[in-house]
Amino acid sequence: MDDFSEIINWNNVFKQSENFKTNKLCKFAFIENFFQEDFYKKLFNSYPIFDDSWDHIVTYDKNHWSKKWAGTTTHGIVQDGDDKSLSNEWNLLKKYASTKEFSDNFKKFSNVSVEKLKHFHFIGMSQGGFQLPHVHNVGPSTLVMMLYFSKDWMKGDPGATYIASDLDESSIIFEPYNLDNTLVIFQDSQHAIHGARYLEKDVQRKALQITLEGWSLESGWSGGDPDKIIEERSKNLVEL
Repeated sequence: MDDFSEIINWNNVFKQSENFKTNKLCKFAFIENFFQEDFYKKLFNSYPIFDDSWDHIVTYDKNHWSKKWAGTTTHGIVQDGDDKSLSNEWNLLKKYASTKEFSDNFKKFSNVSVEKLKHFHFIGMSQGGFQLPHVHNVGPSTLVMMLYFSKDWMKGDPGATYIASDLDESSIIFEPYNLDNTLVIFQDSQHAIHGARYLEKDVQRKALQITLEGWSLESGWSGGDPDKIIEERSKNLVEL
C-alpha cells in the first residue's frame, strides 16, 4: 500500500483556510511550503523539461506550455494510472490527488463540495508567455490549484497566476512572487478572474495544475464533461 503521509504539509494548508473562506468577491488563498521539504526536492529535481513532449499553445489570449498526464482525454479529464515517463514521486502525488482523503481535506479547507480529481497536468511558461484575464465559471463545486516549482523568482516579476477583480490587469488584487513550493488555490465562480502577466525575462515558470470538482455516478461532473459537451455540439452541427 502506498504511503502518502510524507507528501503535503497539511498544517500549512489549514492555516490558510479562514483566509480562503473569508475573502470577499473571490474565494482564494496562497499557501507556502505546501509540500514536505524532502518530497518537494524530489518533485523539483524531476520536473519534466520543456521539450517536444509538451504542447506549445499560442493563441490570441495565451502563450504557454502544456503537458498532459498519460491517458488524459482530449480535453483534459485525467484518468487512472501511472505516467511511466515521470518519476516515482510524480506518480505518487497523482495517486494521492486521486484519493478521497485528498479531496476531503480540501473540502474541509474550503467548504466547497469537491469529490474527485478532474485535471492534473503541467503548465509551463517561458519568455513571452502570458494569459489574459479570464473566468471559467463552470459552477460552485470546483477548486483550481496552481502549484509552483520555480526558485529565485524576483518580487514584482510577472508570470505567476494572479487574481483580479475585473477583466484587466489594472485590477489585480493578488499576485505571488514566491514560486518555490507554493500554491495558489481559488474557487471557480463568475468572480474568479485570473491570468498571468507577460513574462519578459528569459526564465521558466514551472507549475502543475490540479482541479478538484463535484462528481456523482448519476450526474457526472458538476461543471460538465468537456469531451461530452464538445461531442454533443459536433452532433448538433452535423444534424444542422
